[in-house]
Amino acid sequence: MSGPNVKKGSSYRVTEWISATYRFATDRQDFRRNLLVNLGLFAAGVWVARNLSDFDLMSPQPVT
Repeated sequence: MSGPNVKKGSSYRVTEWISATYRFATDRQDFRRNLLVNLGLFAAGVWVARNLSDFDLMSPQPVT
């Protein structure tokens, strides 16, 4: 298929993917989507809190 209306290239696919992701995350009327996005953000926050903290709770604490 060819013609002036056919868009080619990977940048078009990336743009479509980004716009679809944006629409997915910002649809305020769909409860299941909102639940999925919120759970994903919560899981990302838990991962950051567990893996990027400087505290090792199992190590002996220094005596002051």
